[in-house]
Amino acid sequence: MKKVFLAMAMCVGFSGLAQVLNVTSIDKVATPENPMAQVVGISPKGDYLLLSTTSNKGLTKFDLTTNQAQTLTNAAGAGYDVQISQDGNTVVYREESFTSNHLRKRSLNTMNLATGEVKNLVGPTRDLQGVAVEGNTAAVVNKGKFSAKAICANEKAEKATPVLSIKNRQLMITRNGKTSVFSPNGQNYSYIWQSISPDGNKALYFVCGVGAFVCDLNGQNVKSLGLVRAPQWYDNNTVVGMQDVDNGEFIIASKVVAVTLDGTMQTLTDDSVIAMYPYASQVAGKIAFSTPAGEAYIINVAK
Repeated sequence: MKKVFLAMAMCVGFSGLAQVLNVTSIDKVATPENPMAQVVGISPKGDYLLLSTTSNKGLTKFDLTTNQAQTLTNAAGAGYDVQISQDGNTVVYREESFTSNHLRKRSLNTMNLATGEVKNLVGPTRDLQGVAVEGNTAAVVNKGKFSAKAICANEKAEKATPVLSIKNRQLMITRNGKTSVFSPNGQNYSYIWQSISPDGNKALYFVCGVGAFVCDLNGQNVKSLGLVRAPQWYDNNTVVGMQDVDNGEFIIASKVVAVTLDGTMQTLTDDSVIAMYPYASQVAGKIAFSTPAGEAYIINVAK
């Protein structure tokens, strides 16, 4: 990795902003030369990245220790909302297909990274609303119905925590196998980028045209985090995301920010790079992001 030595300036050079995370460096990752590559995930242990194209076609595992790249699948849609098991050994991904009358469907697969074995969890469907991985279980909401799927062969699914999903632009929640409208900010908004905190106590989501919010799983204590797009949990009290600017056609600027649940915000990158779609590994103290040019970077955070 190439060290970017202005990282500390990025961390402390924004006057008037509190420090949320202690950034020690920002490294450029020597990913394969592919201008269409983008980061779509980082393993919980922070030892590899998942890369895909800007259209989410295919998945590549990039080992951060050896700098070796391994193609996992060429499936269309595999890079969209891909998820990694807590032990880092299994990847859960979508695969797009089309019917004879050109209707798009999505199936859900798992891949064991040690053996390469692929297991189908959900067959092609028009309404795969949400997926959450915890332990050995993929909690799936398909056509409004909940199911718990074991992601490893010869093992049983465990009891699943609540799952957030999107249906008709509304934020839904599935608890005890039942799915209902959640939408804490009201049903006159559109919702996206939903997830539940690592401790399973809070919901994180983005209201289109408004910003990111957190709330309790009963829909109470709604708090604004500001205009933070593509929000991701760093830990139970911290969210990372991006603040991007476009000219109506292209993204012309974007920075990665960290914000606490009380609204304290820190800018982690400067204008020298268009930093988009961060993914975090709190255990490793790493936040990965990519640029529109297909470059990948890692923000290193002191533990």
